[in-house]
Amino acid sequence: MAKKSRGYKDITLDFQPNPVTGDLNVLKNERAIMRSVRNLVQTKTKERFYNDLGSDVSDLLFGFCDVATGGVIAREVKSLLATYEPRIDGIIVTADPKPDDNEFELTVQYEIVGQSYSLQSFNFLLEATR
Repeated sequence: MAKKSRGYKDITLDFQPNPVTGDLNVLKNERAIMRSVRNLVQTKTKERFYNDLGSDVSDLLFGFCDVATGGVIAREVKSLLATYEPRIDGIIVTADPKPDDNEFELTVQYEIVGQSYSLQSFNFLLEATR
């Protein structure tokens, strides 16, 4: 079955209007989805009122910084994205521990549903902050 081509748009969360048009800036396709994935990972469960959206990843950052905890983080993120981000498929998540800095390097790979882009990949650091 061939994939149906779709385009995706999200507004930026800084809510700064375009200086020329006065419209809110938008993120399109892969940039919109990348921002959404990152926001989902960084949102704590019950942080948004009347919504269970989010993960317990931030709580795991205060434990041991080892491979086992990295595996738990990767499974949590993969489950979160499979549940709350229907625009992606084929999700691969790895969390590499950096014990000297007490942080994890999270790598997320996925395919965008309805687009002919190759496998998308990005990484960012997860660190314990209060």
